[in-house]
Amino acid sequence: MTATGATQSAHPEHPGRTDGVANEFTVFTTIKQGEADALREDLATLADAANDENVHAALRQIGTLHDARHVIFDNDTRFMFASVFDGSWDTYIDDFAKTVVGARFDKVFSHSEGFPGVSDPGAKEWFLAHQAPAGVFVSAYPELTVQQIYKDQRVDEAFQEVLDTAEFRAALENPANAELVATPAFRKLLEEASA
Repeated sequence: MTATGATQSAHPEHPGRTDGVANEFTVFTTIKQGEADALREDLATLADAANDENVHAALRQIGTLHDARHVIFDNDTRFMFASVFDGSWDTYIDDFAKTVVGARFDKVFSHSEGFPGVSDPGAKEWFLAHQAPAGVFVSAYPELTVQQIYKDQRVDEAFQEVLDTAEFRAALENPANAELVATPAFRKLLEEASA
């Protein structure tokens, strides 16, 4: 965690708090009278679809979302959406509207009073009107973007495959590589890989 803590962004493109490259965004809405159960059903459908390949493909396409949460509270009268993302808030909202996720957002937020639809020109203003910055926002990895995390995961998977080969073990034991294997950086790499 960062020791300095998050700050309120001075940039209108980041309406919430930031910590490094990570931005938080939290929206509180009023649920339309009598629609809490319908919202709950739509959220259950959304939760079931979380493992849908199309949703994960859309999230990879967007490439900036760390996580998102949807909560019904205050005796089924209020709804909260909270997320953590990288980069410009405008781009974040625009990207969601262009994917299968946008249609699902429309369905969920349609139960909120006054929601114009994610593709409506007034959607951003509506979100901003219902947004409240977190009192505290801290990221465990404030300098890593979603794209860097994806890359780190791919590199780790590839490296782990290399570590498991007989060729790699033979290269470690080859006297010609002794100088490289003895370097602190290489030793650290091997320690991290085995952790």
